[in-house]
Amino acid sequence: MSLGFRISGRIGKPVAEVFDAVVNPTKLSGYFTTLGGASAPLVPGTTVTWWKTVPVEVDEVVPNERIVLRWDGGGPGVVPAYKTTIEMSFEALDDGGTFVTIAESGWREDEAGRKSSYGNCEGWSQMLSCMKAYVEYGINLREGFYPSEMRGELPTSESK
Repeated sequence: MSLGFRISGRIGKPVAEVFDAVVNPTKLSGYFTTLGGASAPLVPGTTVTWWKTVPVEVDEVVPNERIVLRWDGGGPGVVPAYKTTIEMSFEALDDGGTFVTIAESGWREDEAGRKSSYGNCEGWSQMLSCMKAYVEYGINLREGFYPSEMRGELPTSESK
């Protein structure tokens, strides 16, 4: 068994607009990968870089429905290295909004795995909140949110 979590929330915009806010590197850099940006669009079979230092493998992209990504799960120096899987789903709602669910799984059941999973759960929750503010109102909530970003430091794979 491996550790994992699932978070979700409603964004009051059509699914195509919400989906584009994740796959489009300019938009993603406007609310999530703000310091260092996203290197390219999410295209299956590619590896993009977020925050100039974090490689993200793109496994699957089903337009307006689903995105599956993989990245380093244990942080620097974890031997043997392993990947966690991020699954994002986008559901069009009857009221014109979108219900977004983000799940990440695959951490080892040890202290380092628990610590990393808790940190990423916090990070994805914050990403979803920031996406809502950005897509609905054009506001970047993330700018200056973390002390390291206020100092201009790029995140490492351990602090993503």
